[in-house]
Amino acid sequence: MSEPDEVLDCRGQRCPLPVINLARRLPELPVGAVVRVLADDPAAAVDIPAWCRMRDQEFLAAHPAPPAYDVRRTH
Repeated sequence: MSEPDEVLDCRGQRCPLPVINLARRLPELPVGAVVRVLADDPAAAVDIPAWCRMRDQEFLAAHPAPPAYDVRRTH
């Protein structure tokens, strides 16, 4: 597992807060940057990939423990 450019710790937050925090932070990073979202709400496993599809960002991977999701900024 490669290291992300940034880690957003959203553990303990209920959805949609992890997605909202990702949506706020991603535009501040350069195109190509990878953000790892730490999120222990089970809904994040569905919400984060769905947000990436809607926003045309690249969902890279889900990690089981601790629950984490990697997203690359594409534009």
